[in-house]
Amino acid sequence: MGRAPTFRVLTRAAAAMSLLIVPGPDIPRSARAVTHAELPVAEPNDNRRPAGVMHGDTLVAHLEVRLARWYPEAPGGSFAEAPFLGESGHAPQVPGPLIRVRLGTIIEARLTNALTDSIVTFHGLHATSLDVGHPSMVRIPSDDSIVVKPGETRTVRFTANRAGTFFYFALAGKVDWNVREREQLAGALVVDAVGARTDDRIFVMNIWSEPVDSILSRNALAINGRSWPYTERIAATVGDTVRWRVVNTTARSHPMHLHGFYFRVVARADTVFSRHAQRTVVTQLMDPFTTMSMEWVPTRPGNWLFHCHLGFHVVPDSRLDPVAGHADHMSGDVMRHMAGLVMGIEVRPGKRALRERRSGARALRLYVQVGAKRGRAARALGFVLQRGAVPARDSVVIPGSPLILTRGQPTDITVINRLDEATSVHWHGIELESYSDGVGGWSGAMNRLAPSIAPGDSFVAHLTLPRAGTFIYHTHLNDVIQLTSGLYGALIVLEPGAHFDPALDHVFVAGWDGAEDPPHLLVNGDSTPPPLILAMGRHHRMRFVTIGVVGGETFRLVHGTELQRWRAMAKDGAEFAKALQLERDATVAGWAGETYDFDFVAKEPGEYALVAGDPKKPMWTQRVVVR
Repeated sequence: MGRAPTFRVLTRAAAAMSLLIVPGPDIPRSARAVTHAELPVAEPNDNRRPAGVMHGDTLVAHLEVRLARWYPEAPGGSFAEAPFLGESGHAPQVPGPLIRVRLGTIIEARLTNALTDSIVTFHGLHATSLDVGHPSMVRIPSDDSIVVKPGETRTVRFTANRAGTFFYFALAGKVDWNVREREQLAGALVVDAVGARTDDRIFVMNIWSEPVDSILSRNALAINGRSWPYTERIAATVGDTVRWRVVNTTARSHPMHLHGFYFRVVARADTVFSRHAQRTVVTQLMDPFTTMSMEWVPTRPGNWLFHCHLGFHVVPDSRLDPVAGHADHMSGDVMRHMAGLVMGIEVRPGKRALRERRSGARALRLYVQVGAKRGRAARALGFVLQRGAVPARDSVVIPGSPLILTRGQPTDITVINRLDEATSVHWHGIELESYSDGVGGWSGAMNRLAPSIAPGDSFVAHLTLPRAGTFIYHTHLNDVIQLTSGLYGALIVLEPGAHFDPALDHVFVAGWDGAEDPPHLLVNGDSTPPPLILAMGRHHRMRFVTIGVVGGETFRLVHGTELQRWRAMAKDGAEFAKALQLERDATVAGWAGETYDFDFVAKEPGEYALVAGDPKKPMWTQRVVVR
């Protein structure tokens, strides 16, 4: 079967997708002059305690960069030795100390470089950083650069003149981001508007990586200083309003996905969206060096996850120990088959819990099968819906059979595993009971945890369908290999009384054929699809589903060289408010775990094209004939 590509492989694939940083020499080697016993331990920072001391209208914070040892996984387990940030007189922290003040506060930051052989350059501790919403990451040095020599302390003062969620960071020496990543020297900077609530939580993503050889890397992908399964367990109660600030201090994009519930994107950096302009999503892309504020209300108890939906960021290969065996990937223990940018959420019952009525449930049978090799993937795997007779054991469709369901109708799907390995099915974007969510060894609660589906075994998922829209179902075990072999599909929920008309309703499911880098794109299981016939003057629902293991795909609909126009209708199965259902250029950039719906009306006949990737060198093209 082979082993899933490592984070090191992703570094090359992500170069074209991530913001490029000016490269330079390696990080300092000061650790050689210090014995391991003398190095302090960098503590995980849960961002509950702000740094510094208030003196009148001024916050004075003394920040220090020094060498330390970081245990992002088990205490006493694998570790990284590198420069870390901390408050003077306190242990270093990952992420760096939280700076949180009221609007108008003067921030006096005293910056000490305790390294002996490398300069440290601070960014983000400047009023101009707040003006643009993030530190100046592209040009280094930049307008907000503060260079501190070894053993030196410098002081900077500025006024927190914009409310929002920001961050600051430091560089020790110069870093070539194409070889290694050094994003452990970053922390949150939050400016609260006068009278604003402060009962939110702050979660900061940091990455540290070091190449072992041309293939493997040691990787620490952390949220508030810990990598799954050692990340904090978030406790909530049904009916709570949960408010989070999420900070991406890394040079990578992260589509962040919440299981079981929708959340509202309230703000990005210092831009607060009005209520009618807030998008309701289950997956939100966080570009490099960006922040967001989000709110959500748990309506059902149980265990849930919040994680990056890029496969390489949540698999065992993303641990500090890069030699993750096949047994880890295939383990039904979520504490072994996931790692990296994952947080667990435990929702307690409450008075406002939804009570589901399951009378008259529709029953479906879905087979997990393996067939003859057909592309770059080592195997062809597929979900096959039973229609009449039991499907042949080697029959496979990629993507999986589209599931067409009805809003308000309870549906029980029996998943029968015909593979010689375990699998699972996550009903992505569906609001359902925790036990059916599809994360083996985690979904459910307390002593009733759902298992992965063993070979020859089955599992019944009870789906609730409170809204119509475009959703995804996919494996949630051995993600990279099983996903790139075909275990994914579209799930369409229609309004009661509506019928799916393939002449007007068009689904485009983008996935990978094999785990090779660069990826080989398949849309609807085909790299050379047949023409799509559209009727001129009719409203066509264009549904885009992206479920590759990393990155995203940009689709464009063109007539000749002219980009067309369509109307945005929904994201992640949630219909946009009328104010957001705007006509726009017919292009969409969907990332792993996202779905988008558009309404398209062709105004003249002729040859069109739906293109994925660069129009000048497309990865995939489908002829569209309008009659």
